[in-house]
Amino acid sequence: MSFSSQVKEELSRHMGKSRHCQLAELAAMLAFEGRTVGQETENELRKEKYHHLLGEVFHRPNSDGTISGMLLLQPCCKRAYIRGAFLEGGSISDPNKSYHFEIVCRSLAQAKQLQEAINSFGLDAKIVARKKYEVVYLKEGAQIVDILNVMEAHVALMNLENVRILKEMRNSVNRQVNCETANISKTVSAAVKQLEDIAYIRENVGLDSLPEHLKEMALLRLEHPEAPLGELGTYLNPPVGKSGVNHRLRKISELADRLRD
Repeated sequence: MSFSSQVKEELSRHMGKSRHCQLAELAAMLAFEGRTVGQETENELRKEKYHHLLGEVFHRPNSDGTISGMLLLQPCCKRAYIRGAFLEGGSISDPNKSYHFEIVCRSLAQAKQLQEAINSFGLDAKIVARKKYEVVYLKEGAQIVDILNVMEAHVALMNLENVRILKEMRNSVNRQVNCETANISKTVSAAVKQLEDIAYIRENVGLDSLPEHLKEMALLRLEHPEAPLGELGTYLNPPVGKSGVNHRLRKISELADRLRD
């Protein structure tokens, strides 16, 4: 079962306690589903009476798919309306792959009414045209968590949060590994360049041509080609810090570059 189906199954079990919320959810389901049971009857008089009762008692959706604003006066009714709209015209992507929540609307007026209801809860729903429909959507994981809370799909919310936590942990580990890999690569490249410079000086003018403190550093680097700068400094007498080692190796590289020129 897809994540979207799981959410709808949970919402289908949720029943609003107040009559006004039930009416709001029913109105949304009628509006977003696009047809009514009364349209199936062959008796025109019965159909006319059905539509009249539906309009008077249940505030039947208008031709553009919007419902009476009287049904959306309270936050709880807006929750029920969004829940009904999602049950009939909504979908949500698998959070393991991406974050996307949408409800397909029959008209721009219907989309705007839905957008206003969703955004009244501090969200930032957008509208996009798709063929002959208008789609109200949310893209960010945090906002999808919030809309699940608005619709009172609390089990789905917890499942989504678990996925988000795992994804964030993986991303954090990957970032750390990538950073450490980059640092190692940078250190290795620097050490290779230092060894090349020392070898060039040795082959062309000899290491004895270096000042004593630079010769000592060059010999240490040759002896410990893979050692980090901080470790190299501990082999000196007296020991030198990382910045001091870096300064001496940089001087050696400058001398090698001058020889090459």
